[in-house]
Amino acid sequence: MGTDLKVGDIMTKKVIVVPLSESVAEVARLMKKNSIGSVIVVDEDDRDKAKGIITERDIIHKLIASGKDVAKANASSIMSKPLRVVRPNTTLEDAAKAMKENRIKRLPVVNEDNELIGVLSEGDLMRIFPAVVDLIEERAALK
Repeated sequence: MGTDLKVGDIMTKKVIVVPLSESVAEVARLMKKNSIGSVIVVDEDDRDKAKGIITERDIIHKLIASGKDVAKANASSIMSKPLRVVRPNTTLEDAAKAMKENRIKRLPVVNEDNELIGVLSEGDLMRIFPAVVDLIEERAALK
């Protein structure tokens, strides 16, 4: 992208998390209530330790389309893992490449102690995209 912006500059800091034992029905309610497409699954005893992620796609593919009982499923049974994460000082270009290479739309952001501090989504990247294009054009005009 050619900018000095880092993941920590644009990540979403308010992250909705659920414990490993949370029911999938409650996960879906949280996603609807907060108008989000995913939640981060955390350790039961340490809500800063991300263990996995559940997306709308996980609920559809791993439960509904497979004919499994949503009422009996919990977060740990359908979460995607291993969790791919980034640090806040990762460049947006590197984060975008990781998302593309891994075919994912969200990257949890962790600090040096591997504690969850945010999430970077495709939406976050697209929100700042017009400003990045302007910066690139300005730099090109200076050359």
